[in-house]
Amino acid sequence: MPLTALVDYDSGNLHSAEKAFQRMAAEVGGGEILVTSRPEDVARADRIVLPGDGAFPACRAALGAHGGLFEAIEEAVVRKARPFLGICVGMQMLASRGHEYRLTEGFGWVPGDVVRIEPADRALKVPHMGWNDLILDRPHPVLEGIETGDHAYFVHSYHFRATDPGHLLAHCDYGGPITAIVGRDNIVGTQFHPEKSQAAGLRLIGNFLRWTP
Repeated sequence: MPLTALVDYDSGNLHSAEKAFQRMAAEVGGGEILVTSRPEDVARADRIVLPGDGAFPACRAALGAHGGLFEAIEEAVVRKARPFLGICVGMQMLASRGHEYRLTEGFGWVPGDVVRIEPADRALKVPHMGWNDLILDRPHPVLEGIETGDHAYFVHSYHFRATDPGHLLAHCDYGGPITAIVGRDNIVGTQFHPEKSQAAGLRLIGNFLRWTP
């Protein structure tokens, strides 16, 4: 039975994510969902999900403070090419650098920078919070059955500016384009919370649990 590791490094409430992944795993035959902070669990997992709530530097530091956890993720994702999904700050940390509060090195798996949202319309508030329409930029297996105009739930003040436009899978409009989904090879990341995004989010989770890069 395939195992998906939902990484717990004290940077977010994983209850709703765990429930959403369990629901879709049962629906699509996606195997076992395990919430874990143990490097050995990550090492044996067939898929890895990295959530993240809060500020980029705090999440990066928290992940690094769990001895061997990031190294296990990197070994599985970069060297063994296992499917990876980053959510919210878990997606932002894929970048080269984050600019929240101070310059912080990211994983560098999807080149780019995480910068503050600066809407052209000053009436738009930051953080960008609530529902917004997805605009799909290119097809991807995790987007099967999801269309431009489908809704996703966002809560963030910074967004991913990818160096290579080919890594941008979807965006939304909030006084200008805001990156919603990035991806390359066996790696994908969503700025929005799929576990809180109702039909579109559940569809993406189900697709990820069946995805074979």
